[in-house]
Amino acid sequence: MSEKYQGKHEARILAVETLYALDFNNELNTGADLTLLPGKSGEEMAQLDEEVVFYARFLIRGVLEHLDQIDAAISKYSINRPIERINYVDRNILRISVFSMIYARDVHPSIVIDEAVKLSQEMSTDVTYKFINGLLDALRKEELKA
Repeated sequence: MSEKYQGKHEARILAVETLYALDFNNELNTGADLTLLPGKSGEEMAQLDEEVVFYARFLIRGVLEHLDQIDAAISKYSINRPIERINYVDRNILRISVFSMIYARDVHPSIVIDEAVKLSQEMSTDVTYKFINGLLDALRKEELKA
């Protein structure tokens, strides 16, 4: 695994953890201060690579800026499970993935989906990666015509 990929992977984990904390505490719409990321102490922040923090903040801010549209897209493709019933980790993996696919477009959609599946396998339950893969693949085919 390349160092650049590893850094982006760490940034995605950090973004999911931060969005999880904001989501859990009902603070997604409060204009959160991201100087210190929720759940991280100043000491922990100092130990993080600058590029990891920079990319994580990019993902977090992007999700927060487009939260309503991102949640609407997730809801559109989550036919049998309302967004509020998707667990916090999976919901926020989906949010950073949808942001990356629709708004950032800095990573190819196939890679975004692969990364979302990997994050789900690492951070969530054994079966939810299939749900995440299916939802993001449907979104990719319909919204991006790819």
